[in-house]
Amino acid sequence: MNSLWPWIIFLVMVLALLALDLGVFNRRPHAVGFREAAGWSAFWVGLSLAFNLGIYWRSGTESALQFLTSYLLEKSLSADNIFLFALIFTSMRVAAEYQHRVLYWGVLGALVMRGLFIVVGVQIVRQFHAVLYLFAIFLLVMGVRLLFHEGRKFDPGNSRFICLVRKIFPISDGYVGGKFFTRCGGSVCATPLLLVLIMIELADLTFAMDSIPAVFGVTQDAFIIFTSNVLAILGLRSLYFLLAQAMTRFRYLHPALAVILILIGGRMLLARWVYIPTGFALLGIVLVLGTAILTSLIAEKRA
Repeated sequence: MNSLWPWIIFLVMVLALLALDLGVFNRRPHAVGFREAAGWSAFWVGLSLAFNLGIYWRSGTESALQFLTSYLLEKSLSADNIFLFALIFTSMRVAAEYQHRVLYWGVLGALVMRGLFIVVGVQIVRQFHAVLYLFAIFLLVMGVRLLFHEGRKFDPGNSRFICLVRKIFPISDGYVGGKFFTRCGGSVCATPLLLVLIMIELADLTFAMDSIPAVFGVTQDAFIIFTSNVLAILGLRSLYFLLAQAMTRFRYLHPALAVILILIGGRMLLARWVYIPTGFALLGIVLVLGTAILTSLIAEKRA
């Protein structure tokens, strides 16, 4: 979309919703329950589908299919984020009532980082179209590694960046409510909650390395890539509170994500010789995810 108005309207809408989220609905720290998480998840999914209808009305069927495929792809690949968020919160002993606050600010950081990634990526693809083949090979390699359980083992707590932060900034001995900074001996120091926030940002940055190249396999429209990523990430917080405890039941989800990466990478690599419609790519993602979830539940029931 060449006009700036769709970008401005979308960004204003997102900022307004985030302001309402923290300033009104979650002004007081509290543990997010299942019913609240389900309600917010339904809201974000409904908003995304309504936005998809707007794209269909403005730009037609193909653009709408591209948005829906990109959104579903980002949603499915963000499942790993949920696992890692749960691991971080558990290992750092973050109280349930402060987890939403961390994810809220984590989402803001993720929006900025992904926006920069997408803008730079689109410009690179426009100038050097052959880079799409590098993206395709990267996705194939990551898919194969994940399929054989040789994917990256990201341990944010022991990352060099976190160790550097600990050396540069003084860290308080314990949490101070939901604060990221406090006073230690008369000077300002960070609380462990800030370290948790940094870990969340590093986790999203790591997984964005996979998901954004994968979306380029669906479309090179910057507006569709950005909006589908943003709406998927906005709904990730409520999805975390909804599914964090149940994610361990989906034992075949990781192989499914690997297959999806391989399918998207293969589609990008063969695009010059074989045209695979966006609708087929969307159908493939739905079938792979549905099969993985169904077989996981059957296997658990039998066990």
